[in-house]
Amino acid sequence: MDKTAYDLTVPVRRDTSVIFASPHSGRHYPWAFQRKTVLDERTLRSSEDAFVDVLFSKAPEFGAPLLAARMPRAFVDLNRSADELDPAVVEGVRRISHNPRIASGLGVIPRVVAQGRQIYRGKMRLEEAHGRIADYWRPYHDALQQLLNESRARFGEAILIDCHSMPHEALDVVARRGNPRPDVVLGDRFGAAADAEVVDRIEEAFVSAGLRVSRNSPFAGAFVTQHYGRPSSRQHVVQIEIDRSLYMNEEMIRPNGNFQSFRRLMGSVTAQIADMGRRVPQELAAE
Repeated sequence: MDKTAYDLTVPVRRDTSVIFASPHSGRHYPWAFQRKTVLDERTLRSSEDAFVDVLFSKAPEFGAPLLAARMPRAFVDLNRSADELDPAVVEGVRRISHNPRIASGLGVIPRVVAQGRQIYRGKMRLEEAHGRIADYWRPYHDALQQLLNESRARFGEAILIDCHSMPHEALDVVARRGNPRPDVVLGDRFGAAADAEVVDRIEEAFVSAGLRVSRNSPFAGAFVTQHYGRPSSRQHVVQIEIDRSLYMNEEMIRPNGNFQSFRRLMGSVTAQIADMGRRVPQELAAE
């Protein structure tokens, strides 16, 4: 099995504290994994943030690194804690206090994909689960931590944009309440993961592109925002969720006719977000 955990594209000149990361856009489905599942590949891909890494692929041209997972979310979920193991899918795991993510089948080794469809017939050995975490989860998070450390050392701050997509139907609850259906949801864990000024600037970038934005509903951020967001230490994390129907056929998991124009639009948004992290590097300021 190919054990390359991620793709990291770095700019020729890194001149912004902003980092873009896509933990759920991985689309490398090993044959050994597919043999273990009861689902076909298209169904497995229903939980994938398909093409999100492509939407943000211009980031290195604007001075920001782009970190993208290679392995799919159905295989190992990089936006979960490494200890969120589900005893219903992994042998030898002790039940712990109630965890809503594990209870719903969405632990670090997911039990289900979208619409609650079971991935496996039985359980896997604990050693296999630990192997996935060691081979894919930890390298991704080690790389992410290194990028954050580099930004803080060079710019005195780090701004992580955690890039995701959401099913169009996930916004039905918002529409039923009589509120405008957002195109983009920004999650900062209600201010715990990023300063308001940072979130304001990100929202402004999307609004200026003609997109409707909401905050923290129905998605406020998960493990990445909770674990890495430390605004008091000038380390900010904002989760971005984009309505998949804007650029893809959700049923077929293919780009739709609007994909290229939306990708260009996202290039403009990415440039604006990268620009907000442009500071004089610490070592230059000291000269």
